[in-house]
Amino acid sequence: MSRHETVAQSDAAPVFASLRREAEAASLAEPMLAGVLAAAVLTHRDLTSALAYQLGRKMGEADLGPLSLRDMAMQVYADDANLIGIIEDDLRAVFERDAAARGYLQPFLFFKGFLALQSHRLAYALWRQGRDMIAFHLQSRASELFQVDIHPAVPIGRGVFLDHGTGIVIGETAVVGDGVSILQNVTLGGTGKTGGDRHPKIGKGVLLGAGAKVLGAIEIGDYAKVASGSVVLKPVPPGCTAAGVPARIVNCPAGPDPGANMDQTLADSAYDYVI
Repeated sequence: MSRHETVAQSDAAPVFASLRREAEAASLAEPMLAGVLAAAVLTHRDLTSALAYQLGRKMGEADLGPLSLRDMAMQVYADDANLIGIIEDDLRAVFERDAAARGYLQPFLFFKGFLALQSHRLAYALWRQGRDMIAFHLQSRASELFQVDIHPAVPIGRGVFLDHGTGIVIGETAVVGDGVSILQNVTLGGTGKTGGDRHPKIGKGVLLGAGAKVLGAIEIGDYAKVASGSVVLKPVPPGCTAAGVPARIVNCPAGPDPGANMDQTLADSAYDYVI
C-alpha cells in the first residue's frame, strides 16, 4: 500500500478521524505501542486535546510539568477557535510534502518539525496575551528538545512545513506566510546588533532550501525559492529563485507553488544577475 493510500479514503474527513484510524491500525500491528497510541490519540475527543497531551508529554519537565503544560495548551486552544484549522493544515502539509510521511500519525507522534511548530504556535499565543516569560520558557524548551529556535513574537501562517527541523533559527521580527516550507539549518536572521525591524519577511508559498540564510529586513516574495546553502542579503522578487553566496536571481518564475511541490532543483536555462 502506498503512503497516500493510507489516508486516501478520508481526504474529505477531519484530520483527527484519519489520525484515529491510523492509531487503531497501528495498535493492532504493534501491540507493544498500544498503550502509547491510546494515551496519545485514542482516548482523546479531538485533535487539540490529543496535541495538548502530546506537547505536555514531550515538553513537560520539572519547572513546568506535563499536566500543567497540557492544561495551559487546552486553555489556549479553547480561547482561539481558529487554531484547530491551522493545526490541521500544518499536519496536512507534512503529509502532502514529505515523501517519508506515511500518514498523519507518524508526524504527529515523531516528527520534531511538526512538534516544534506547534510548540511555537502555543508560545506565540501566550506572547500575544502578554505572557512573555512563559512564552520564552517554551521557546527555550523547544530549542533544547527539537533544535528549532523560533522567537515567540514571530507570526507564522497556516499550512507551514518544517522539514526535519534541526537547526532552524527564526529571529524576533521575522514573518512567515502561509504554505511556506523550511528545510533544516535555515536561518532567518539579522545582519548586526541594531534593534527594531531587522529580520526577513517570507511571503506565501516560499521554499527555503536546506542551509539557506536569509538575513536582514528584506522581503522574499510570494512563491519564491531560495536554493540550499544560499546567503540572501537583498529582496527576492515574487516567483523567482535565488541561489549562491551571495545569492543571485537564477530564474523567474521559480515554478508553481514551490513551497508545496518541494522542488529544490534549478532550471537548466537560468539567467543570472546579482541581487
